[in-house]
Amino acid sequence: MGTGQNGPELNVTPFIDILLVLLIIFIVVATSMGSKGEQALIPQPATESTPPPPGVRTIVIRLLPAADGGRPELRINEDPVTWEALRAELLRIYAARVEKVAFIQADKDLDFEYVAQVIDAAHSVNIDKVGLIQPDAIAHSE
Repeated sequence: MGTGQNGPELNVTPFIDILLVLLIIFIVVATSMGSKGEQALIPQPATESTPPPPGVRTIVIRLLPAADGGRPELRINEDPVTWEALRAELLRIYAARVEKVAFIQADKDLDFEYVAQVIDAAHSVNIDKVGLIQPDAIAHSE
């Protein structure tokens, strides 16, 4: 500390050095801790015209608006499934599969709460990857 005409003055240079070191540490820590969220998987169009081998099917869980405006209807590859039987049906489908990937397709007017419930059901039966598909991405016949 030096003495001047008006009295002692505080030397702030060491404090600024410490502040810069702490700032660099926080930046390094913040960039290394990337946020982990749900990764969206989007099916890519086939590059070849050869059909997939028989027995290999992409599992698409569709949520359709209910006629009464209540809980949406569920379908797994066009097969109707009740909400109560969803976990059991997914467990049956993925019991013999090595690749545990499912896609969810929901109407844009549905609450995301229902999509989150389907994602939770998929993760509870050890499905590794869950992708979200736009409502018009897969052509379907009804």
